[in-house]
Amino acid sequence: MKYYIIAGERSGDLHASNLIKQLHRQDSEAHIRCWGGDMMEAAGAELVKHYRELAFMGFLEAAANLLKIKRFLKEAQTDLLQYKPDVVILVDYAGFNMRIAKFAKEHGIKVFYYISPKIWAWNQGRVHKIKKLVDRMFVIMPFEKDFYQKFDYKTDYVGNPVSDAVSAHVVNKNFREENGLDDRPIIAVLPGSRQQEIENILFIMLSILPPFQDYQFVVAAVSNFSKEYYEHFNREPFIKIVYDQTYDLLAHSEAALVTSGTATLETALFNVPQVVCYRTSNISYWIGRAVIKVPYISLVNLIANERVVPELIQSDMNAQNLVKELKNVLENPKGRQAQLDGYAKVKKQIGDFNTSETAAKLMVQYLREKK
Repeated sequence: MKYYIIAGERSGDLHASNLIKQLHRQDSEAHIRCWGGDMMEAAGAELVKHYRELAFMGFLEAAANLLKIKRFLKEAQTDLLQYKPDVVILVDYAGFNMRIAKFAKEHGIKVFYYISPKIWAWNQGRVHKIKKLVDRMFVIMPFEKDFYQKFDYKTDYVGNPVSDAVSAHVVNKNFREENGLDDRPIIAVLPGSRQQEIENILFIMLSILPPFQDYQFVVAAVSNFSKEYYEHFNREPFIKIVYDQTYDLLAHSEAALVTSGTATLETALFNVPQVVCYRTSNISYWIGRAVIKVPYISLVNLIANERVVPELIQSDMNAQNLVKELKNVLENPKGRQAQLDGYAKVKKQIGDFNTSETAAKLMVQYLREKK
């Protein structure tokens, strides 16, 4: 069968790449075309467009790039019609992918969604559009199945791919030596993978060095930005930068400063106490504050349905608060243990799945049933 997969950011590239590997295993005649990244291409998909061209963060930034987004939509639509897949599989990235879902449905192409749009966080009324446009929804958050069930829409909970990725990771025992790190305990700094995130957040994260001279701050950099780009954040010997080694960094860290997103859950699954950070343009922030309907922004707190990790958002994300919250998980045993206890609750709720295998089996099964 022919599959067309669209992912619009780095985490989607990772999870879609694992899905692609499993689709090839479940369907020996699978041919897969994609919009995504290097990992999806390496997994055996034909890459049409790289996600680095699609990564717009926040309402204001998306609006400023509206013409570019419309052009990309047209390109994707034209390619879909030429390729004629049996199914289009959409991976998160709701603003773009829901428009693709509408187009695909209008042209008789089956639509699967892997990693649900976060409509439970804002604009819950969009569930009716999803019911109309998406043939099968594969959810990865335990609470999403119940959310959709309230609207009489059946979904498949397939576990969480982050849990699979963390479980499968083999830790590099030579990580410190290979990256020139000394014996001091490590504070991991995860500033995100999009330029707007990094620009808004990383300088503030690295402004708190004086109270933590006994630690080394290590930045998790991503190779879709040049080494030269990261160098203006570097300050030897207190700050080190490692590239594409986030999991090994977390496996060796005492605590972490983490930009809100998938990385908050990854950090929790490595049992690393964290401080969650988020900062965007003021206009995007106030629009988001007006429409978001959930009490937390981090996946850890959302899954636990309680405050497990601190969330420093917008003006609260400043050096004084960062120092306070980081000291709480480094120097206060009760504060540290409270986070670890919360992590145990999150892991139990996620459950034990081979997420990509489970999702791929169901997708192939549903497609064959219809044939």
